[in-house]
Amino acid sequence: MNLKVEAGVYEAGVFFGAQWNQEVSGSALRLTASGHPDRRAPIDGGRVGPMISQMRIEHVALWTEDLERLASFYRDYFGVSVGEKYVNQVRGFESQFLSFKSGARMEIMRTTAFSPIKYEPAAQRMGLTHLAFAIGSEQRVDELTERLRRDGYAILDGPRRTGDGYYESVTLDPDGNRIEIAA
Repeated sequence: MNLKVEAGVYEAGVFFGAQWNQEVSGSALRLTASGHPDRRAPIDGGRVGPMISQMRIEHVALWTEDLERLASFYRDYFGVSVGEKYVNQVRGFESQFLSFKSGARMEIMRTTAFSPIKYEPAAQRMGLTHLAFAIGSEQRVDELTERLRRDGYAILDGPRRTGDGYYESVTLDPDGNRIEIAA
């Protein structure tokens, strides 16, 4: 059985502008993506088991000193729904989940039990370096970028067309995390 999906979402990943090709032979599933030069190689060596084919990123978590400030930023500019606050006084921990309409989630967390390492705003550090949000069109990238600029947020780059074909701008959230806003 062969299946092709154009510019869409597959449970193993979300790649806008890509074409997923799925080939099923017995119990083996082979996925390949085309439409972007970095996404043409088979995923997982061309074999994805039944459990892995259902894999997705469940959420990304960020430490913050101010849950309300960070939740308000993502609600006001990216339309998230803000979940109930969870508090564990024994562990000095509190968190909230932010849910995007696409189903993606982000957990924002605060602790009094230890001091997470702080980086300079916009620091290019090893590991997680930015979060990227696709918002649907170049016009929406331009509009949101201008709104953030008017509201006093630093725009580090763009809007511009990148060498790999994205139309994007780069800003910082209130904690200095790099945020890419892509079409």
